[in-house]
Amino acid sequence: MTALGGTRALVTGGTSGLGLAMARALVDAGARVAITSRDAERAGHAAGELGPRALGLALDARDEGAVAAGVGEVWERLGGIDLLVSNAGIGMRTVNPRFLSEPQPFWEVPPDGFRDVLETKLTGCFLMARAVVPLMLERGGGRIVTISMNEATMVRRGFVPYGPSGAAVEALTRVMAADLAESPVTVNLLLPGGATDTGMVPEDTPAEARERLLDPAVMGPPIVWLASPAAAGVHDQRIVATEFEQWLAAR
Repeated sequence: MTALGGTRALVTGGTSGLGLAMARALVDAGARVAITSRDAERAGHAAGELGPRALGLALDARDEGAVAAGVGEVWERLGGIDLLVSNAGIGMRTVNPRFLSEPQPFWEVPPDGFRDVLETKLTGCFLMARAVVPLMLERGGGRIVTISMNEATMVRRGFVPYGPSGAAVEALTRVMAADLAESPVTVNLLLPGGATDTGMVPEDTPAEARERLLDPAVMGPPIVWLASPAAAGVHDQRIVATEFEQWLAAR
């Protein structure tokens, strides 16, 4: 992997699943990485496992004040933020623990559950970028990577509100990219390319289905590349991790 010595990254929702896999890849490549969770103890424990180049802090991406305070703390402790990875999110299990085997129609989804998923993923992406981008512009550059999902997932039966949250995040990210065109801050989308073996998968998922799940580590090579000098100027791209090598070869 490309050496990232001197790179400072902030990964939201970085204590498990895709977030932890990306944080580990960045740390292994030499970056200093801040990871966040709503739970300070969980964030600290995960950062400890990643080693001395990682730090963990509590941050609720849904809360404007918490975001401002968290971004300020990371900026001060790392001396800046070169890469923001907006990964924080909660899945379908929060509104329907058996969403794969027993899809729930949208009219049965509790409004509070709907709001929590949308606010964590969509509002969280907005608030994090809103706090970080002005600092990056003032500093002279930076990179934003938003974590998305397959388009089929966005419109899958029984996937309210998780699917619509992904569609909204993609739209937000494309608008952010348009707003930042011709600026020194780049914005790109990254998604695994399939269901991944994370805590978002229901406990009753059959063994044969689990065997087909992607390892979250699939996100490592593309996120490290996006943080590297090789990705300078790469902007408004939608990168699928399972197709990353072919995508890169075609550039």
